[in-house]
Amino acid sequence: MNSNSSSSSNLTDTAVFLSSSCSSNNEYLLSSRRLFFLRDVQILELFIALFVFVTIHSLRQKKHQGMPVWPFLGMLPSLIFAVRSNLYEWLSEVLISRNGTFRFRGPWFSTLNCVVTCDPRNVEHILKTRFSIYPKGSYFRETMRDLLGDGIFNADDETWQRQRKTASVEFHSAKFRQLTSQSLHELVHNRLLPVLETSEKIDLQDILLRLTFDNVCMIAFGVDPGCLGPDLPEIPFAKAFEDATEATAVRFVMPAFVWKLMRSLSIGTEKNLKESIKGVDHFAEEVIRTRKKELSLETDIAKRSDLLTIFMGLRDDNGGNFSDKFLRDICVNFILAGRDTSSVALSWFFWLIEKNPEVEEKIMVEICKILEQRDDHGDKKKNMEYEPVFRLEEIKKMDYLQAALSEALRLYPSVPVDHKEVLEDDVFPDGTKLKRGEKVIYAIYAMARMETIWGKDCREFKPERWLREGRYTSESAYKFTAFNGGPRLCLGKDFAYYQMKYVAASIVYRYRVRVDVKGSHKVEPKMALTMYMKHGLKVNMDKRSVSDIDRYYF
Repeated sequence: MNSNSSSSSNLTDTAVFLSSSCSSNNEYLLSSRRLFFLRDVQILELFIALFVFVTIHSLRQKKHQGMPVWPFLGMLPSLIFAVRSNLYEWLSEVLISRNGTFRFRGPWFSTLNCVVTCDPRNVEHILKTRFSIYPKGSYFRETMRDLLGDGIFNADDETWQRQRKTASVEFHSAKFRQLTSQSLHELVHNRLLPVLETSEKIDLQDILLRLTFDNVCMIAFGVDPGCLGPDLPEIPFAKAFEDATEATAVRFVMPAFVWKLMRSLSIGTEKNLKESIKGVDHFAEEVIRTRKKELSLETDIAKRSDLLTIFMGLRDDNGGNFSDKFLRDICVNFILAGRDTSSVALSWFFWLIEKNPEVEEKIMVEICKILEQRDDHGDKKKNMEYEPVFRLEEIKKMDYLQAALSEALRLYPSVPVDHKEVLEDDVFPDGTKLKRGEKVIYAIYAMARMETIWGKDCREFKPERWLREGRYTSESAYKFTAFNGGPRLCLGKDFAYYQMKYVAASIVYRYRVRVDVKGSHKVEPKMALTMYMKHGLKVNMDKRSVSDIDRYYF
C-alpha cells in the first residue's frame, strides 16, 4: 500500500514536472516567435523608413536639380519615363524650370552624365566663341561611327575641315546649282505631282522622304534610286538607312556598356543596326564600284558634279586616292543631311498650316501675286496657270512662305538636339562650370519653347515674327539653330530653303492638305537622329478647283 502510494506520488510528481516543463517550453517558443516577429517587423519598418527617406530625399532633389536623383540610378528613371512618352517636351519642361541649363546625372559608372542647355549665350559660346574646345568628341564619334564612319557630321579637326572645304567649293559652283535645280524640277513635276494626283489618302511624310531621298542620291551619288515611282516601291537601301538612324539614336539614351554588350551579343536594337548597316554598305559599295568603272572608261560621266565624283578626283594626304570606306562615309553623311532634314521639316510645315488655315491663305495670296507679275504683255489671264512651273527668281520672292517654313523649323527642328564634348575646363556665360571631358547637349527643340528667347507667344505658329516690313529677315544662328551655327553652319542651307519652298509652293497651289482625323491619326515626334513623325502624316489631298484658284487672282 505504501509502495503503491509512493509510486503514485512519483508519477504525479513526474507528470507535474513534465507539465511544467512543457509549459515552460511553450512559453519559450511563444516568446521566441514573438521576438522573431518583432524583429521582422522592426526590419520591415526599417526598410520602409529607409525607402521613404530615400524617396523624399530623391524627390527633394527635383527642386535643386530639375528632377529626382535616385541612389545608384541618378536621373535614369525620369529619362526612361520620358523616352516612353515625349522626350523633347520633357526636356523642354526641365530646361524651362531650370532657366535654360541643368546637369543630367546618369547611373553610377555610366556615360550618361552631361550638361544640357538651351541658353542662346551658351549656344553661341559652344558653336562660335570657343568652337575649338567643343568638338563632337570621342563619345559622339564612337556612338555614331558604325553608321557615319569618318564622314563630315562625325568628324573633327583636319578630317572635318578637309571635307567641308571640298564640299563648300562644290556647293557654291554654278554647275552644282544647275544640277540640283534640274533634278528637283524633274522630281516634283514628273514624279511627286503625278503621285499626288492619283492618291487621295497618303502618308505625306513617306512621300516627301522618297522625294528628298531620290534628290540627294542624284546629288551625292549621281544615281537615281527611284523611290518616288508611281507604285511607291520599297527600296532596300532607303529602308536600311532609316532603320539604321533609328537604332543609332537609341544608343544615346542608354549607358555605353549596355549597347556595347548588346552589340557583342548581337541582340536587340544592336542586331537591327548591324543588319541595317549591311544594307547601307551594300548599296554604297555598288555605287562606288560602278562609278569607278565609268570613270575608267573616260565617258561623259567625268563631267558630272555629284559629290562622289568630285571626291574620287581628289587625293589624300599621301597623294593616293581616297579609300572606298572614306567615299562611303562621305556619301552616307550627305544623305543623312539632305534626305531627312528637308522632308521632316516639310511634314511638320504641312501639319502646322492645316492647323492654321489663315497661314495657308496668306501663302496662296503671295504665290498668286508673284505669278501675276510674270511678263504677260498686258494680259493677266495668261498668268492664271493651274499647273505652273515656278522659276528660280519667283521662289526667291516668296518671303511669307519662307517665314512659314522657318517657323515650322523653329517649332520642330529637323535635328532636335546636338552633342559636344569639352576639351578643357571652361565656364558658360550663364555661370555653369564645365570640366574637361564633360559632355554638353544643346536642345534646339527646347529653345523654341523658352519665353525668355521668343516671348510669351513662343509656342504659337506665327510666321509674322520673321517678317520686317513684309520682307523675310533671318534670326541669329544662336537663337534659331536649325541650321547649326559658327564654323559648322549648314553648307546646304540655301539649297534646303529653295528645295522646301519649291515643293511647298507646288503642293499648296494645287492642294489643300488635310490631316486624316477620321482615322484617329496621332501626330507626335519620334525619337531618332532627326525629328520624324512617329506615325507618319496621314492626309487627304483635296484638289483645288479652278474657281478656287481664280478667287486669289481677283
